[in-house]
Amino acid sequence: MGYTAIVDYGVGNLKSVTNAMDYLGLNTCITNDPKELELADAIILPGVGAFPDAADKLRGTGLEQVLTTQAEQKPILGICLGMQLLFEQGEEVRECKGLNLVSGCVRKIETSLKLPHIGWNSLSFPNPSPLFAGIEEGSYVYFVHSFCGVASDPAAVIAQTDYGVSVVAAVQNGNVYGCQFHPEKSGEVGLQILRNFGGLNV
Repeated sequence: MGYTAIVDYGVGNLKSVTNAMDYLGLNTCITNDPKELELADAIILPGVGAFPDAADKLRGTGLEQVLTTQAEQKPILGICLGMQLLFEQGEEVRECKGLNLVSGCVRKIETSLKLPHIGWNSLSFPNPSPLFAGIEEGSYVYFVHSFCGVASDPAAVIAQTDYGVSVVAAVQNGNVYGCQFHPEKSGEVGLQILRNFGGLNV
């Protein structure tokens, strides 16, 4: 039976993602082994913390090239900081290159509201995606972030939220998906999103 590899590179909340996938009956493997990433049916890239630290750890573990290669062959889902790392570069702390799987950059949210953006917020869907099959417009998910992706191509934006300004909540580029929010902490809506992701490569 196949499995979803959850990338362990020292900056992710692995337990909550694993627990959610287990609850859905989806097999997972927490790993930093390139071979296990290559054998997986799909990959989840979690992440918490600062963009440069996480990018450095991906490169330091040799996983950057593996992820960019595997993105051409199977579904990959970046969550929170993991989504931000999918972009070309980030501007948090210092300019730093990302995985370049989604065109654009990661910038601080330009809002008059308090940062970080913490809590439940609703989604709108400017472009259709299988990741949100069965999810109603206006559904609420859980966010914790001060920076957000700014996509070069509007077609890559599959979900938005409002936090004084429009904020990119999810992106897609081919097999590559990213959620700025935490589906594993977003109740039934989040579980449905993870279920959808788990079914992409069946």
